[in-house]
Amino acid sequence: MSTKIQPITRSRSLATPAHQLRKLTGAGSVTLFGLLILLAFLLPLGYMSVTSLKSLRQIQDPHSQFLPSSPVTVDYAGKQLPLLNVPMPDGSVRQLALLTAGREDSQFLDPANLEAEPIQWVGRWRVLEAVYKTDPTYDNFPLAWNQIKFGLLFRNTFIIAISGTIGTLLSSIVVAYGFARFRIPGINVIFLVLMATIILPSEVTLIPTYVFFRLIGWGGTWWPLIIPHFFANAYNVFLLRQYFRGIPKDLDEAAAIDGASPLRILLNVIIPQSWPALTAVAMFHFFFAWNDFFKPLVYLQARGELYPISVALTQFNNIYATQPGMLMAAAIMAIALPVVIFFLAQRQFMQGIVITGVDK
Repeated sequence: MSTKIQPITRSRSLATPAHQLRKLTGAGSVTLFGLLILLAFLLPLGYMSVTSLKSLRQIQDPHSQFLPSSPVTVDYAGKQLPLLNVPMPDGSVRQLALLTAGREDSQFLDPANLEAEPIQWVGRWRVLEAVYKTDPTYDNFPLAWNQIKFGLLFRNTFIIAISGTIGTLLSSIVVAYGFARFRIPGINVIFLVLMATIILPSEVTLIPTYVFFRLIGWGGTWWPLIIPHFFANAYNVFLLRQYFRGIPKDLDEAAAIDGASPLRILLNVIIPQSWPALTAVAMFHFFFAWNDFFKPLVYLQARGELYPISVALTQFNNIYATQPGMLMAAAIMAIALPVVIFFLAQRQFMQGIVITGVDK
């Protein structure tokens, strides 16, 4: 008599409610922690944005609110009466207009019925809270734009940043391509020497380069801020080399078999597949040039018509130090373009950073 053996089946074990709860709690904790960090980084930007919408009177108000707000007043017989939160004997709080202010006894009017008899209130009116309404002002932006001549500054900064970015990309691509694809005796040593320049402080080379540029007649021009970037930077070469090494060499060999030269391989094989890394390098340099303050201050030699935003904004801060609203408005306009560029290209930027950080 034969015995039929049934196959053993294993059912997938379902997660218990407690396990699911722990999983959700862990994911929620990580998300909350990330949001707190993001909030900490965005707080200065939020404060700057809110302050830019406040008038000087709102900022100087000792009871100023966080949001741009102004005390509410009521027009009565040609006078502006302040509206206050007044506690009543029955425990309620009413919003009343202060008609006559006394030390211990004051008179108020009901804003809904100004013709009614004044309401007598016993107490010190100075301890009452004023009623505020949201009242943003946008005058700080045109005032700052006209005072600092933002149109000219944007043009100067954009020319310096874009020209340097083009030079950085051209030189870094060529150098990184050589390190990633060509077999040159001692290439690793040369690469280490290039990387060693990262630890060289810029202050060490400032005086020699300044003297050199003065001797060739470039003092007071944009050339010292643009031309040096046409000679590859170690940071950018490292990022592009790492990315180029991740591209399979089989593609190079296939193109070479078809008769492509090294230059054609670079243009038609390497660069089309390296947009994330190129975007990261371009954004790094563009943001650096946009925010650079020290070199333009040194080389432009008080030529205000050539100043970028960074230098002019510092002078603007010194002149209008008592106008926080205008200062914050000018700062927001200065960072507006880099912020927009970052959000438009952040996907390519993050992909380039992640991939170039892995040596393949």
